[in-house]
Amino acid sequence: MIIELGHFALILALVFSALQTIVLSLGIVKQQPAWIALARPLASSQFLLILFSFAVLIAGFVDGDFSVAYVATHSNTRLPVFYKIAASWGGHEGSLLLWVLILAGWGVAVALRSRALTAIFLARVLAFMGAISTGFISFILFTSNPFTRAFPAVTEGRDLNPLLQDPGMIFHPPLLYMGYVGFSVAFAFALAALIEGKVERDWARQVRPWTLAAWTFLTLGIFLGSFWAYYELGWGGWWFWDAVENASFLPWLVGTALLHTLIVSEKRDGFKSWTILLAILAFSLSLLGTFLVRSGVLTSVHAFASDPKRGVFILIFLALVSGGALALYAWRAPHIRSTAGFAPVSKETALLLNNVLLLVVAATVLLGTLYPLFLDALQLGKISVGPPYFEATFVPLILPVLFLMALAPYLAWKQAKLKNLDSFLLIALTLAVSAAALLSYRYSFMFGLGTGLGVWILLATAGQVGKRIYRPASDTNGWGSWHAPSLGFWGMVIAHAGVAIFTIGVSAVKSLETSEDYHLRPGAHVQLAGYEVFFKSLEKIDGPNYVAARGYFVVSKADATVQLEPERRIYTAQNMPMTEAAIDRGWLRDVYISLGEASKDQGWMLRVQIKPFMSWIWAGCLAIALGGLLAALERRYKPATVIAAQQVHAATSAENFQNAEPA
Repeated sequence: MIIELGHFALILALVFSALQTIVLSLGIVKQQPAWIALARPLASSQFLLILFSFAVLIAGFVDGDFSVAYVATHSNTRLPVFYKIAASWGGHEGSLLLWVLILAGWGVAVALRSRALTAIFLARVLAFMGAISTGFISFILFTSNPFTRAFPAVTEGRDLNPLLQDPGMIFHPPLLYMGYVGFSVAFAFALAALIEGKVERDWARQVRPWTLAAWTFLTLGIFLGSFWAYYELGWGGWWFWDAVENASFLPWLVGTALLHTLIVSEKRDGFKSWTILLAILAFSLSLLGTFLVRSGVLTSVHAFASDPKRGVFILIFLALVSGGALALYAWRAPHIRSTAGFAPVSKETALLLNNVLLLVVAATVLLGTLYPLFLDALQLGKISVGPPYFEATFVPLILPVLFLMALAPYLAWKQAKLKNLDSFLLIALTLAVSAAALLSYRYSFMFGLGTGLGVWILLATAGQVGKRIYRPASDTNGWGSWHAPSLGFWGMVIAHAGVAIFTIGVSAVKSLETSEDYHLRPGAHVQLAGYEVFFKSLEKIDGPNYVAARGYFVVSKADATVQLEPERRIYTAQNMPMTEAAIDRGWLRDVYISLGEASKDQGWMLRVQIKPFMSWIWAGCLAIALGGLLAALERRYKPATVIAAQQVHAATSAENFQNAEPA
């Protein structure tokens, strides 16, 4: 009966999420402090119930309870236990349960960590999060129940999709969902602020760490998904502008813009309407990604093969949540005005341009993703929008963003004068342009342009570090002084440096990679880009739930030699073939070999690729995520610090009021 207990716990969680919305809303309207005080207990109870329900589902997978239809569809007795655990979120139903668990987790985190919020504001935030949770739990119970029994029960399961039987896929979905769902916190904060009609610096200071945490998780999730695609799918690519890839990239772009508007809202009490709108759009795009992945309208290795009727529920929910939020924004945004002005040349202007460009980039990606779906829905034909469109539109728009990334930190708030800019910027720009010109002449224009921008960002960022750590001597002091920058500053520096490293890596791979397909027998050898590849031998092996042909290849260049062992697997439960590539990684290049199908003459199809600076892409992604993490851990975002800042602000405001002259 343990499966039924998990099902019952999920039903109770639905009741508690509904109560969280209704009771807190009524408590605010009727001004009932006792009802408002239930915010934390209701959020905590909902989380514990969903956690128990999810633990029951995992137990069903580990025990091999094939009387549960979802377990029978996504597991097998020969599946290793760690993949059995990961299989609990490897399908549509279980991944949705993980989604609502993470949503409840964010809710209880807000409830327990937001001591600086007023009771009424916290109740509003948790009421909105409870409404979102109610919608998704209802979706699970009525259309996608992972606890449904199978009659008659089978003795053996179908096995987990072989594509998902990989360590990267154990962590990729939870991290991605942590990012997707994490934007619900900023969304709820934005709606609560709209209702109160106040967006102040304290509000921005409290919402920014939650946004940073969600953005960091989403960055890691996208990185792991791309890394998995690179080594698992066998084609050697890392980003194909697949519609489901774009579904995760869209909220990341808008979330990046949101982080920068929050800086202005916190520092200068500006961009208030921008901040609210971006918070709504970031979570709305997360919901749109959920619709695309689960509606059945897409065919992708990332999408869940679900009944399209389920997509109708999500589409209606998306319309209600996003449409309602945008309607509230249209109604209440005129009451939220920013009083802080700024000159055309200022840090605010640079950040505003950054946000506009990021939104235009997101709009072009969204158009390319949805346009084929609209044509198909209207029965106007089927078209495919692929990498040529995205690269032609994305690259020209992102170039000024990269340029501004290096320049903006040097500009002053409110008003900046170009003649007062640090002279080091001119040196950095000269070196970057020189590097771009040299590499464009030697290799290709795109490689030179991308590397030049990367060098520009790295040098400008290094200059910022030097300025912040060491301050020169003044006229009255013969010695300079050393300072320890804050975690927030280091977060910005490392994230920007990560973007630079990522840009250089992408430019090198796109411009300089070499790839060839061969048909070889054991004992043969080929040469590619200065490397000699020798097909040494082939061996048949038996895995826990697959059989495979493993090739042994010796790759040599000059005095360096390495052996690579790619495999061609057949997963026996579904008789599904898979390619396991072998990669020799290095900071300057990757050697990538994937083994294809066998031919009748005992030969094998083989793809050999040389990918320069591939590791720089991964290093850049990790640096970006690390920067977000450090910024989220900034001391001023700790609850005690926020409360102290509020007390100082309140005392200062009271003193100013008392000292003010009568009108």
